[in-house]
Amino acid sequence: MNAIIVKFKRLHPDAMIPQYATEMAAGFDLVAVEDVIIAPGETAKVPLGFAVQIPPGYEIQIRPRSGVTFKTKLRVANSPGTVDADYRGEVAVLVDNVAQKSYDIITDEVYAEATFCFSLVDGNMTLDEPEGCDTSDAIIKDTYWIRKGDRITQGVLSPVLRASFEEVADLDVTERGDGGFGHTGVSE
Repeated sequence: MNAIIVKFKRLHPDAMIPQYATEMAAGFDLVAVEDVIIAPGETAKVPLGFAVQIPPGYEIQIRPRSGVTFKTKLRVANSPGTVDADYRGEVAVLVDNVAQKSYDIITDEVYAEATFCFSLVDGNMTLDEPEGCDTSDAIIKDTYWIRKGDRITQGVLSPVLRASFEEVADLDVTERGDGGFGHTGVSE
């Protein structure tokens, strides 16, 4: 299979060159270069520490990693995101924490099950105790800690088709017509 060359410029010393996890993977892993904490209901920008030069006629789509989506309440905002061929700034990912905000007073039991510091290393969730946390503190449950070095999302290089718009007086008639947003009903 012929690879399309995408030029990579490191903007942060710890930036990782995107790599495919398997020979036939469609997406390449994108790795955080900073620790980012995302509380429930918040959106954060996760920097990746590099810029790219994508060939004309292509884009990089930023998509979720299935393991992160399955194991957490983290979602790639505006998925898929797009990195355009003419963009030369740092590539970053917008991540939403879709968990509902709730609080708990730390007891030994809550502390043992606290969700404050999850690490997404190699797609596996591990629980880390927040520094300085003791039984007199309150915590926000389902707050996630994306750590520097975590594979947080994936990118897919995709061809881009360009449209040419032509104004007309009428459009061709179809069976559907202008029906939208549930016009065919809801199946049970």
